[in-house]
Formats: sequence, structure tokens, C-alpha cells
Amino acid sequence: MDWTETTDRGTTRWTREDGTVVVALRETADTRWAVTLDRLEQAPEGPGYERETVPTRADALAVAARWREEHDGG
Repeated sequence: MDWTETTDRGTTRWTREDGTVVVALRETADTRWAVTLDRLEQAPEGPGYERETVPTRADALAVAARWREEHDGG
């Protein structure tokens, strides 16, 4: 499936085209990066939530890319 990327107030979000999965990343107060995955109950895979904190934006982008691939719905 396709993903739509948006950025608002320092948070970048990717929303799966069916709207049931969102991956987001943001910088934390201690300058690390938090990445979250939120899968709604309506998702074909069922509900789920994951969070990972990593030291750099590059690491966060890698986690976000991996999660989008794992949750592509295809």
C-alpha cells in the first residue's frame, strides 16, 4: 500500500492509505528520537502499538522505514 507523509510541529507521520496504520517520529526533550507505530482495531492485522527511542534522526528514519515495510498490508 501507499503511505502519505506529513510533517506538523516537528513530528513526521506516515499514514497507510487505508488509514489504519500510522508511523510517527519526533525529537524528544533529551534530543533522542522517538518512533511510534499505531495500528487501529479496524486494521486487517488487528490493533497494535510499538515505540522505540533511538539516538539519531537517521536511526529513527530507519526504524520508521522498517515498520512501514513490515506493516505494508500487502
